[in-house]
Amino acid sequence: MAGNTATPGASVVSRALAVLSAFDEDHRSLALTPLARRAHLPVPTAYRIASELVAGGALTRRASGEYVVGRRLWDIGLLAPVQTGLRQIASPFLTDLHAATRATVHLAIRDRAQVLYLERISGNASVPVVSTVGSRLPLHSTGVGKVLFAYAPAAVQEEVLASLSRVTPYTVTSAARMRRQLDRVRRDGYATTTEEMTLGACSAAVPIRAADGEQVVAALGVVVADLRRDRPRLVTALRVAAQGIGRSLQPTAGDRSGPG
Repeated sequence: MAGNTATPGASVVSRALAVLSAFDEDHRSLALTPLARRAHLPVPTAYRIASELVAGGALTRRASGEYVVGRRLWDIGLLAPVQTGLRQIASPFLTDLHAATRATVHLAIRDRAQVLYLERISGNASVPVVSTVGSRLPLHSTGVGKVLFAYAPAAVQEEVLASLSRVTPYTVTSAARMRRQLDRVRRDGYATTTEEMTLGACSAAVPIRAADGEQVVAALGVVVADLRRDRPRLVTALRVAAQGIGRSLQPTAGDRSGPG
């Protein structure tokens, strides 16, 4: 959410951050007037700041006049410790998991009340997958999301349980049913979905724990067309990879499952 920076004395930095924060999953491109409105800035101010951000590579202006997030922001984002450390450590294990399953493989963390996808290796092209690297999706309707949901702080769980939105006809929107599923995730050590995020796609996911074996720092998942026959094999492969990643993490890594 963009903060209200229309107050007198707002710094240039806060206004620039407001412009950048105007972009989100539902607003990937913005014309100047909507951009100014979402940033709570006068149009001339938004134009001046956006132009400077374009010059610096943080934003890109299309021929249509709409602004989109620039490559420079992505490059900087990749320098964050959670991005570089976890992605680099996990990379060979993700490759091995993909080779063993031929499924789409996901590495994800929790970012507040959503899943943030750090890495994806595409599998069978016939299985529809909506995630992209850097995208955010709901916790309650994705396999990696349910894992991170199950181990999230109580306040985050209650926030999400209070607003379970329907994505497909199979998405779980009952808080009582979801609580039972989260209990099962913690008991069995893995989560599954059946066409809850995308029709024609099922998923299985497991937690990645820090080197101390306790703290869940990320989730590892696969997306396939059907889980009924191969679920045991996929879960076993996921657990082997997740354990390998966890053993490679530094003992002092701390909680990387996202803020809040």
